[in-house]
Amino acid sequence: MLVLGIESSCDETGVALYDTQQGLLAHQLHTQMAMHAEYGGVVPELASRDHIRRAIPLTEACLAEAGKTLADLDAVAYTQGPGLGGALMVGASMANALAFGLNIPVIPVHHLEGHLLSPLLADPKPEFPFLALLVSGGHTQLMAVRGVGDYEILGETVDDAAGEAFDKTAKLLGLPYPGGPLLSKLAESGSPDRFTLPRPMLHSGNLDMSFSGLKTAVLTLVRQQESAQGELDEQTRMDICRAFQEAIVEVLVRKSLAAMKQAGMKRLVVAGGVGANKQLRAALDEAAVRKRFEVFYPPLALCTDNGAMIAFAGAMRVKFAEPAGGFTIKPRWDLSSLPAV
Repeated sequence: MLVLGIESSCDETGVALYDTQQGLLAHQLHTQMAMHAEYGGVVPELASRDHIRRAIPLTEACLAEAGKTLADLDAVAYTQGPGLGGALMVGASMANALAFGLNIPVIPVHHLEGHLLSPLLADPKPEFPFLALLVSGGHTQLMAVRGVGDYEILGETVDDAAGEAFDKTAKLLGLPYPGGPLLSKLAESGSPDRFTLPRPMLHSGNLDMSFSGLKTAVLTLVRQQESAQGELDEQTRMDICRAFQEAIVEVLVRKSLAAMKQAGMKRLVVAGGVGANKQLRAALDEAAVRKRFEVFYPPLALCTDNGAMIAFAGAMRVKFAEPAGGFTIKPRWDLSSLPAV
């Protein structure tokens, strides 16, 4: 079965082809980072308009890459939610129009389920059950995943997501949008011993997390350094980046280990954009050796929002396919409401 996947939940347009026999055949992705950088964040109206411009050319490129035509498609999967309403509408409209014209079904996909299942596109891939650390710009959650649609949230952030904290802290340091990846890059050259920042909720007794207070701690540290030396020099900025990243990584690793112990699992899956962070991966790999568990990541190209995860999740949910035409979007959508496969 050949499934076309369309992702348009926020600021990346992704299209991919997944074959249930041959695997991922092709994927195309366009990011809007450069467009939104001028405004310091995502502008929903601009995001929606750009999805409209990109969706058809990316689909044509994806089909050409795989050597397929529209007539070869058996179903179209699309991100139904959660996400920006206007952006979701672009993908939903295109998916339903294609499916209606081709007389094939559509498969609505939950964006977070796409991320949760994306490590199954890697080689090697994990087997169920596993613990998932979903860590992105909009979500930071620890979940027990026992099968497709069988998810239990064990802990989550009570305020900012980890990726959101990265971007907001980068802005405090004067880094351009999107600052999270640049902050991580600068942290590689920072001293691990110069500054220490708090580890929020590290000893809370539960699996919840909090990252909002770290921004305040960074702001206080920046003001102290500016008072002492004037404008921050580059090394001080790198040292603050290192301290911030180490605080985030330690919380994520310690909470993940506690969640694995609580759930009685020996496999950890990391999904979402922050899963590409080098220090987080290194810390989890080291913990996996020390604690004797397995850790899995999606391919780096599939950590951020992409069509491949939507096509794959759609293929896993083909029995929930719907006739094209009567679609809805769900900007807010509780993952726990999904039926198990």
